[in-house]
Amino acid sequence: MQKTHISSVLFALLAGFSLAVSAAESAAPQAAMVTPVQTAAAPAEAIESTKVNLNTADAVTLERELLGVGEVKAQAIVAYRTANGAFASVDDLLEVKGIGAATLEKNRDKLSIN
Repeated sequence: MQKTHISSVLFALLAGFSLAVSAAESAAPQAAMVTPVQTAAAPAEAIESTKVNLNTADAVTLERELLGVGEVKAQAIVAYRTANGAFASVDDLLEVKGIGAATLEKNRDKLSIN
């Protein structure tokens, strides 16, 4: 009887230890994937660098960074810029076929012309 009791206690301890090690190993990779969060006191240059320049961005960048802009619209933006010259303001994006006010408003904060 005493052997059974010791075996049961030993099994419970080993199972608990195994579970703790397993949980610690699965938590470690998640900690490595955490990305730093930009604070409100971040320099203006860091915030500006995330904007997409309508006058220099290629179609791949436009497609990747802008909401509601797929491959066709991104290519239309580049074609418009090639045919008409640089955008004078972000609002000039409305002149591109396929870009409407809703798309512009979704992306206004991401866009620049400098």
